[in-house]
Amino acid sequence: MSVLTQVQELIATTLKVPVEKIAPTTRNEDLAAWDSLGQVNLMMALEQTFDVYIEAEEFVRLNSVPAILEFLKRNGIA
Repeated sequence: MSVLTQVQELIATTLKVPVEKIAPTTRNEDLAAWDSLGQVNLMMALEQTFDVYIEAEEFVRLNSVPAILEFLKRNGIA
């Protein structure tokens, strides 16, 4: 399974939206469920799923599928 697919499924599960709504270009403003609480839950899910640590300052930057994929790539997850 590709990292993109894993991220799409993780976002869909965490935010309780259909996976079909998560495109490779999806941003937080595209989904009503991706609000501030959704963001925190998503960051915790990313940490658990990919065994990474996300600094609090990084939370606000990880507001789209491309930003999350870039973060994971920088952390050795390709």
